[in-house]
Amino acid sequence: MMKSMAVPSSKQHWPFSSSSTLDCPLRNTPLQLQSYINPSFSQSKSPFPSLSLNASKATSPQTQVAASPLVVVGSANADIYVEIDRLPKEGETVSAKHGQTLAGGKGANQAACGGKLSYPTYFVGQVGEDAHGKLISEALVDGGVCLDHLSTVSAAPTGHAVVMLQSDGQNSIIIVGGANMSCWPETLSDEHLKIVRNAGIVLLQREIPDLVNIQVAKAARDAGVPVILDAGGMDAPIPVELLNVVDILSPNESELARLTGMPTESFEQISQAVEKCHKMGVKEVLVKLGGKGSALFVKGEEPIRQPIISAAKVIDTTGAGDTYTAAFAVALVEGKSKKECLRFALQRRLSVFK
Repeated sequence: MMKSMAVPSSKQHWPFSSSSTLDCPLRNTPLQLQSYINPSFSQSKSPFPSLSLNASKATSPQTQVAASPLVVVGSANADIYVEIDRLPKEGETVSAKHGQTLAGGKGANQAACGGKLSYPTYFVGQVGEDAHGKLISEALVDGGVCLDHLSTVSAAPTGHAVVMLQSDGQNSIIIVGGANMSCWPETLSDEHLKIVRNAGIVLLQREIPDLVNIQVAKAARDAGVPVILDAGGMDAPIPVELLNVVDILSPNESELARLTGMPTESFEQISQAVEKCHKMGVKEVLVKLGGKGSALFVKGEEPIRQPIISAAKVIDTTGAGDTYTAAFAVALVEGKSKKECLRFALQRRLSVFK
């Protein structure tokens, strides 16, 4: 769940409004609705619209050069959201100033970001046969995401999370995996893997089983499709089999520390921890540095650093990392330089702040 206001409306499930703009090379002109034709499925029209970057230069649906889609394989949660002054102490009960249930989950958040950035986006995941599953499906559709590969399972509830937002904008989250972590087939269907093979880029996170991520990453690698793995989610070590088939690993500072067992308090320490990731088989590491910005480490090259772009006021950090990773992926698949991708991702991240 991501938002741009302290108390979002019941319809504000996702981080961006379709009219939001930022001063960046990827999205600095008016947007105009057009139909989108998926090149990987040339016989059929995509079930969702695409937005042209420049209305004056927009081509017709028949002549428009289409892009390969962003495919997000991951989690979908119902976020039970409460606003509190502070976290309760052991044995203490505190009252919330506000509470509501919104659609979220790292995978769904990232897919919604792709959709709101007007980039053709598919989401592959699972929800239960319950009201929370319906909430998530409706929110994703409203965000412009294709749900042809979203499965509904009867043996598990939709995943959910309790998000406790404190008055200083920081949050604490408790996750119940539900359908995100159970009922997946041992072998993914060819239908699911086909959309992965035809993607422009694939996004994964660690709120679904590693077995699923490994199958998806291998299918993408065999088809020459780049894969970004967001390290957020379960605390267990990432299997080497998975690390060997992802192109970019994207942790924040604490996730990098847990992954490597090394301190990450200074940039020098972060660089040393990233070097350990390189030795584990990861060629590129995209580190989200919170208030210090971000940095991309490519093996054998100097790191690319992007300083923080300050927000006037931090309202809620929930979903900022998901927004960042998805925006970076969209910029990358659109052919921008890696330095441009870093800046664009941080600019989009501001959409969850005021």
